[in-house]
Amino acid sequence: MLFAGSRIPGLLPSNFSAAYAFAFCAGVYFPRNKSLWLPILVLLATDLGLNLFYSVQGSEVWDAANLKNLFFNYLAYAALIGIGRWFKPQSSFASLLSGGIIGAILFYLITNTASWFFNPFQNPEYTKTLSGWLLALTKGVGGYPSTWEFFRNTLLSGGLFTALFVAAAKLTAPAESPADKKAGARDEDSEEATEEAGA
Repeated sequence: MLFAGSRIPGLLPSNFSAAYAFAFCAGVYFPRNKSLWLPILVLLATDLGLNLFYSVQGSEVWDAANLKNLFFNYLAYAALIGIGRWFKPQSSFASLLSGGIIGAILFYLITNTASWFFNPFQNPEYTKTLSGWLLALTKGVGGYPSTWEFFRNTLLSGGLFTALFVAAAKLTAPAESPADKKAGARDEDSEEATEEAGA
């Protein structure tokens, strides 16, 4: 609910979002059977709400080019969840923060490349050349803030919200007692012994 509230239009600056950290941390902390569908479902529900809001404002959000562009957003979210699954909740704070920042960079590259390629708003600057792609990643379209500013906001919010989510998870996680550690070690030893006996 807090994440959905953070997506209210105008509440945060453009591209300053908890979505990148939410997707990455879902991969880290959610149970494996929920780590993909649950965050994607939440993102989809909030995106539908946003699209309805913008369509009422007169924006064309349901056309094929924009929906293709949105599809690549979901590929990027799935990639962030996948990156998160490479980490463990017990990973260090610095390691998890780095993962969240890498995920935000990847999201920026995927989504801006999709915007350049599909060009849903028919921007003449987005020529299908290397210079057109670099323009989409740095300057963007005339009359709007540069995409470099969007990248800054993506990076800052990815780092900030990842840090907040990870700090909250680490501060609320129950401490592992020495007995638990020893019990885990014994379980691993017994499993190895069972495997050797079976061999």
